[in-house]
Amino acid sequence: MFRVLRFFFMLVPTTIYYSIKQLLLDQEKATADERDWPGKTYGSFMLRMAGIKVQADLSALDPNGHYVFMCNHQSLFDIPILFDVLRDYHMRFVAKESLFKIPIYGKALGNAGHISIRRENRRSAMKSLDEAAAAAQGGISPLIFPEGTRNTDLDKLMDFKVGAVVLALKCGLPVAPLVMDGTGKILPKGKRFFNPDQPVRLRALPPVDPSAYTMKDREKFKDDMYALMNDAYQKLARS
Repeated sequence: MFRVLRFFFMLVPTTIYYSIKQLLLDQEKATADERDWPGKTYGSFMLRMAGIKVQADLSALDPNGHYVFMCNHQSLFDIPILFDVLRDYHMRFVAKESLFKIPIYGKALGNAGHISIRRENRRSAMKSLDEAAAAAQGGISPLIFPEGTRNTDLDKLMDFKVGAVVLALKCGLPVAPLVMDGTGKILPKGKRFFNPDQPVRLRALPPVDPSAYTMKDREKFKDDMYALMNDAYQKLARS
């Protein structure tokens, strides 16, 4: 209980502190590593405050690789975990536009280079995907949750949204699938308190070359990625 109370006591001031650190960076002069620092330090610090242990296997990835990451999504704790685990990559989240409207925090997300997806209509959504692809060509590695929201069914992944694979195809980068187990038991969607003793495991799968697919093949690409990640997730959850 102490770790839970400590985490919630520190959550708001820590989020504001690292958001301000992000906002104070000179966006024109800051290096990629400098722009990475607030987010990945925030993630590491919050995990320590919560006392959550993560076992991550990234051996399938090139430490110097440039990817589009796809990861299943079960909990708000996925965010600090991925910030921490992917600290050696210039990772940026692809997230819904409403998060960027949160005072201070939302502005910091934008300044860091995280990617806002506008879902209100098809044209806006496609423009957002084009902007995300352009940012990826500039050197960042976008991370998208292909399920679109937090999954409450811990037995299998939710169906993937086609926008995730459209982004991957537009970027033209290798797709690095990540499967994570445990966060849905730490803090399920709709719950306020968490279980810090629940271990988390994350495994990177071998990257997928999207060049075998065209935009017309997006539904097949989506189905193939789902089958690959769902099978890997179920094996990880049972192991």
